[in-house]
Amino acid sequence: MTTTLSRADIDALDKRHRTNFINGLIGFKGVTLLGTRGTDGGSNLAIMSSAFHVGAAPPLIGVLLRPHTVPRHSLENLFEREAYTLNGVDRTMYERAHRTSARWPREVSEFTACGFTEEDTTAVAAPYVAESPIAIALTLVERHTLLNDTVLIVGEVREVRLREDVRGEDGQLDLGALGLVVAAGLDEYHDTRRLARLPYAKVDG
Repeated sequence: MTTTLSRADIDALDKRHRTNFINGLIGFKGVTLLGTRGTDGGSNLAIMSSAFHVGAAPPLIGVLLRPHTVPRHSLENLFEREAYTLNGVDRTMYERAHRTSARWPREVSEFTACGFTEEDTTAVAAPYVAESPIAIALTLVERHTLLNDTVLIVGEVREVRLREDVRGEDGQLDLGALGLVVAAGLDEYHDTRRLARLPYAKVDG
């Protein structure tokens, strides 16, 4: 049995129900920790499930961040330094990673509060999460405020740190071997495993 919700039905839902419902519509999303450092030297770490591929040449990754209508320490640091890291979250990390979404005071680093280790890189002025099995250093190249005041940032990849054994000869990454988790909605986490890798699709094949 299926049901159909009209736009009017969706608008009539209470705020929490509507947020959970809409957030889960597109299915599973990759989970990353966004690492930044402000000009005052303080570090910040925030869980994200909105990173996406933009292009490979140059290598670009986009991230959507919530509206800057209240203090957003990651966003403020990112704009100050125009640098940040995206760090994969595995099975051993997801509960601590989820805690970074709490409203920690600006003077408190989520690295320390949530049990993660800062790892500096010369590539950008932002720290990696040392515990992450895959981490990307980026510099900000574009930012856009969208119609609902969410902020779209696009970063250019400057460095990637990962286990070499998960990179295939053709560049394909075995992300399942890294034990990465994915998110459904705002607070539900899932394990992953590879079902298959299919050949390039052709009309005549």
